[in-house]
Amino acid sequence: MKIGSKIRSLRQQSELTQEELAERAGLTKGFISQVERDLTSISLDSLLQILDALGMKISDFFEEIEKERIVYRIKDRVDLQKRNGVKGFSLLVPGSTNRLMEPVILTLGPNECTVMEEAHPGDELGYVLKGSVAVHFGKKAHKAREGACFYFTADRDHFIKNAGSTDAVILWITTPPAF
Repeated sequence: MKIGSKIRSLRQQSELTQEELAERAGLTKGFISQVERDLTSISLDSLLQILDALGMKISDFFEEIEKERIVYRIKDRVDLQKRNGVKGFSLLVPGSTNRLMEPVILTLGPNECTVMEEAHPGDELGYVLKGSVAVHFGKKAHKAREGACFYFTADRDHFIKNAGSTDAVILWITTPPAF
């Protein structure tokens, strides 16, 4: 949600007109109208005046905006340079290191593998979107082909290796975030 539409929503929840909010905030009705329609940018001072008039702290305002984000598009992904020994590594949700789990798309070339991770707290889940991989967990290797998934508590050393002759693509989710 954009700042303007969030302000409009808060104003309406407070059952205030634009004119009433403008008067309380020491701003003009026209300015409030333009802000709510995202037709003008807002200074920090003006935002603070509006939030004060609505009885809201700025930290709560932005926390609520962030919580409302549900859908992340391809353009939102963060491609990481050579991460964990792997070239093809994309964070699907920017800022997911501040959340309970972290989803990534991992692309492994033929014979490519992630670095060995030592045992750590948390769980890991992978879904093989393309190709096949060997999930090395402790002293055993488990093969997972396209359409299969793997899930384990990360209490043993582990890594993933491409077990095929073409690229392998995996949706990989860790909790807590590790990347």
